[in-house]
Amino acid sequence: MPEKFDVAIVGAGPAGTTAGLALAQSGLNVALFERGEQPGAKNMFGGVLYYTEVLNKLIPDFWKQAPIERYVTKHVVTFLTPGSSFSISFTDNDFGRPPYNGVTLLRSKFDQWYAQKAQEAGAFLIPETTAHDLVWDGDRVIGVQTDRSNGIVYADAVIAADGANSLLARKAGLRKDFSPSDFAVAAKEILALPAEIIEERFGLADNEGLAQTFVGDCTQGLTGGAFLYTNRATISLGVVAKLNSLEERKISIAELLDNFKNNPVVQLSIKGGTLKEYSGHLIPESGLKMMPQLYGNGILVTGDAAGLLLSTGFTLEGMNFAIASGFAAAETVKMAKQREDFSRRVLASYEDSLKQSFVLQDLKTFRQTPALLANPRVYELYPSLICNISRGLFQVDGQPRKKILKLARREMKGKISLWRLIKDIIQAGRALIWP
Repeated sequence: MPEKFDVAIVGAGPAGTTAGLALAQSGLNVALFERGEQPGAKNMFGGVLYYTEVLNKLIPDFWKQAPIERYVTKHVVTFLTPGSSFSISFTDNDFGRPPYNGVTLLRSKFDQWYAQKAQEAGAFLIPETTAHDLVWDGDRVIGVQTDRSNGIVYADAVIAADGANSLLARKAGLRKDFSPSDFAVAAKEILALPAEIIEERFGLADNEGLAQTFVGDCTQGLTGGAFLYTNRATISLGVVAKLNSLEERKISIAELLDNFKNNPVVQLSIKGGTLKEYSGHLIPESGLKMMPQLYGNGILVTGDAAGLLLSTGFTLEGMNFAIASGFAAAETVKMAKQREDFSRRVLASYEDSLKQSFVLQDLKTFRQTPALLANPRVYELYPSLICNISRGLFQVDGQPRKKILKLARREMKGKISLWRLIKDIIQAGRALIWP
């Protein structure tokens, strides 16, 4: 292994591998460090990769080569109580045509394939290696300290793509210590089911997929939610909850997952499935509030390490943000290499690039959403109200029928004031509706 690289990238997830692939395609000498045995080995993700032009630019028609599970044509949001559910469903057949709006995938497969593409372009993949510190020359980062026998690896620039709890961003002084309220923890199971059963059960054609999110009983009222994604012959099923909520209620994420699986609606969805895999993961969830300084002298921060994840309550976007940020970091490093100047002043253009892309624009547009999703009534009171009002609409019991407004007043009585409801509606409007 060379003692000096043009770029040292820590983390072979979507952000790091994108940066490595783009830089290697441009002829730079790239070291791509991965602490797992192989890329994807330590990642639990089994969800949706939403379309990003970057991936198609680096690997034209990538969907013809990538280990994609299904093309997502159906999105469902479900409000759960212990004995009832209310769902909003949207299907668009155009989502099942190239370039595809979103695809389900398993990171254990995708990350290996993606890293192989970076290697084919010339990146030097170094697995089973932890970069635990930075190497400094004055106030400039000039490499990383690893746990390998030869220790230090020098580089003109370092790209930190080392995950939500980024050690290197802290070592560089670019981020503060976070609180449990800034993170959520997820637990996921992969359940095997024949492809034909998945398609029949969820109303899908061949290769079509479902992305379903749940709110309410799935987390027993805790701040969080649950998800179900269809893969080729498996289902990715999991729950997500804020760390501080779990700590306050003294409940484990594994208990929440068991409770979710025991809900009658979910039981029908996973009936006959056999467990193939269980995993957990830390997720940044405070949006712009937790985004660190993105650049320093000789260093850039990307992907989860930069807190670049968007949850709107309808969709959860992370991989597309990671890929876009990794590409922006690569473009910035290429420019710095041409100038032979890796100072903060030059690397600051990385943040400018993200501001011009959907990444920071979307995070800014939905900057009120984290506060909305921290409202405890979203997870307990409102799912119950929605399901109980719906029951009143459909129930025929020989009693006089009521219109929706009277049903709503009956269900709200003693649970929430009209003033509080109006305030919550305004909060939701600011987060999701109004400019």
